[in-house]
Amino acid sequence: MRPASLRESPNGDPRALAEDNPGAVLREIRKELGLTLADVSQRTGMPVSTLSKAETGKMSLSYEKLLRISRGLDIDITRLFSTGVPSPVTRRTATGRRSITLAGEGPSIRTATYNYIYPSADLLHKTLNPMIIDIKVRSIEDFGELMRHPGEEYALVLEGQCEFYCDLYAPSLLNKGDSVYFDGAMGHGYVAVGDGPCRILSICSATQDDLKSALQPIND
Repeated sequence: MRPASLRESPNGDPRALAEDNPGAVLREIRKELGLTLADVSQRTGMPVSTLSKAETGKMSLSYEKLLRISRGLDIDITRLFSTGVPSPVTRRTATGRRSITLAGEGPSIRTATYNYIYPSADLLHKTLNPMIIDIKVRSIEDFGELMRHPGEEYALVLEGQCEFYCDLYAPSLLNKGDSVYFDGAMGHGYVAVGDGPCRILSICSATQDDLKSALQPIND
């Protein structure tokens, strides 16, 4: 999958690249809502400069930032992974739902710390949000500020080794098959160990009060 970019796609529509660049979709949603960057900044608490760089593909958006945007604009976070401008979501009670994601498929975002793939991105109003994360960072010093988000998170190591850091416990080494379940509001982060690849499955939830529809992932 191509890196995030605002260069035109072969059909001349930059929105076709939104799968790699949710900032492009953010710009379309902002225009749809008739908001300025300053309006979005006020609603999300994010600097105008950060929002501008995200919209133009000069900065990736972390999980926390995507969540802040979705909550600030009162939209489903999955709208930020659409390949076009979706219609407003009509809230409903869903039953018997199902979503199948084939191996290697799903929207993705690349950041300095992680590469994310989002299975079941087509399923709206989720309360569980799966992510497949390839961990690139190999030292906590390079990680930056620990992540925080509403709800709880479960992570299972699929390949390689990683150290799990959080602000209330000592670091823990996790090998393939090991897992961790924790409070998402606690500062946390994953760091790859060794020279080989490291991949985890992470599933996030949020309380009904905090989760308006669905949440998903990312880091700076």
